[in-house]
Amino acid sequence: MELDLQLVPSHRHALRNRKSGLILLALVTLAGCGVAPPKPDVDRQPGGPVSQGSLPKLESETATDGHEHKPGDHGGLIVSLGRDSYHVEAVFDKQGMVRLFTLGSDETRVIDIEAKELHGFVRLEGDAEAQPLKFAPEPHDGDGEGRSSLFVAKLPESMVGQMVEITIPNVSIDGERFRLAFTKSDLNHGDKSHEDVSMPQKIADDEEQKLYLEPGGHYTAADIAANGNVTPYQKYRGIPSTHDMSPKPGDRICPITETKANPKFVWVIGGKSYQFCCPPCIDEFLQKAKSSDEPLPDPESFVQSEPKP
Repeated sequence: MELDLQLVPSHRHALRNRKSGLILLALVTLAGCGVAPPKPDVDRQPGGPVSQGSLPKLESETATDGHEHKPGDHGGLIVSLGRDSYHVEAVFDKQGMVRLFTLGSDETRVIDIEAKELHGFVRLEGDAEAQPLKFAPEPHDGDGEGRSSLFVAKLPESMVGQMVEITIPNVSIDGERFRLAFTKSDLNHGDKSHEDVSMPQKIADDEEQKLYLEPGGHYTAADIAANGNVTPYQKYRGIPSTHDMSPKPGDRICPITETKANPKFVWVIGGKSYQFCCPPCIDEFLQKAKSSDEPLPDPESFVQSEPKP
């Protein structure tokens, strides 16, 4: 019997038969990239539309550095805070949910910040009015007491699936204040999309060493040595994760998401080399391999098949 990898059904089914994709384009952060978009005026009546205006500069606002943003582990786009002091990965889904993952300076380290609502504004691109948007904290395993590494908001129904610009005037991290702004655009990427994609969560930092540097189940000491006695987050630091939703027949596919596998993300498990789309998928595959007695599937089985006639 082969190892059952139906770990999170939405990973495998939500990635099929999509008709559009999305790319997040970071516009501005404090010391971020590009030119600042018009900012909403927070002095207007709360709870309703607000007109564009000028927000006061925050403590950490500095000149832009012009660096390039990269896709993140959850299929979103990494946006810098300050001069790459911290980062946020912004992810949209088809239902209009917007998720912000808080990251460290190296973009692979998850950090938790104070678990309080982030108050922002959203407007359709080109519109003169913006509406308030609140991001609620949703703490994950490994987040400290009263802290969170994920913040979630729901777009107004009229803006779901549209090009929107979101601004959060005040994100506080370790006593510093930052301004975050980014936009969402829908672009055609064939028959699959980044929308409604549920990528696995990165393992908590305190569990990372135990998962990768301790043998168990199908994962042996020889595997650990073959992988360089490091974790994927150490080995592949700085390599952006991209999620190609339309693998061609014959392409290697990720065992978890069935997106096109990246030959740079290879991990040896049970003496076999598997390719993945991003490090969090290695987490999930390895957790199952260490806890199951069933035989591991062959890496050659993870290849995109020809479409049925």
